[in-house]
Amino acid sequence: AICGHGCKYGECTGPNKCKCFPGFTGKTCSQDLNECGLKPRPCEHRCMNTHGSYKCYCLNGYMLMPDGTCASSRTCAMVNCQYGCEEVKGEVQCLCPSGGLQLGRDRRTCIDIDECSSSKAVCPYNRRCVNTFGSYYCKCQLGYELKYISDHYDCVDVNECVTNTHRCNLHAECLNTKGSFKCKCKQGYQGSGFNCA
Repeated sequence: AICGHGCKYGECTGPNKCKCFPGFTGKTCSQDLNECGLKPRPCEHRCMNTHGSYKCYCLNGYMLMPDGTCASSRTCAMVNCQYGCEEVKGEVQCLCPSGGLQLGRDRRTCIDIDECSSSKAVCPYNRRCVNTFGSYYCKCQLGYELKYISDHYDCVDVNECVTNTHRCNLHAECLNTKGSFKCKCKQGYQGSGFNCA
């Protein structure tokens, strides 16, 4: 099967038909599915949408259970946690709904960890890290696009000369380069390639 536009977070199942991976939607599976907006709601109390997934958390005074439900806890109510809590050996600890969040100085509210600047993020060499609240994702470097090639996704150079996204002068030739392009004035013209006279 060939999908001309590609299936960003999914697989090509028929002529221009994409089957999206869980957590993604759209004709080319390029959009994040907001699970928090689904009916029935996936979380009992509060829901936080993340890139390709979601996290559940509870209102103050409730504890998040392993199945995503919220159980009442008088001890939790006294601690006043932002995202619910758990009791460990009789001690109450506030929780953060994602590994990309950490407890702040007050030990009650959660603050974002910037994985991109703290080197916790691991992105392939040709991708750049984009921090999100509670997580991160890897995006192709500028001049590259994500394509499904021989059973896996890879960042492939965009040929700006073919896609006509270059800004070369009418009297210049476009030359594709890795991740970018160059413009060279045609014979009989001189200039930068963006301006030829």
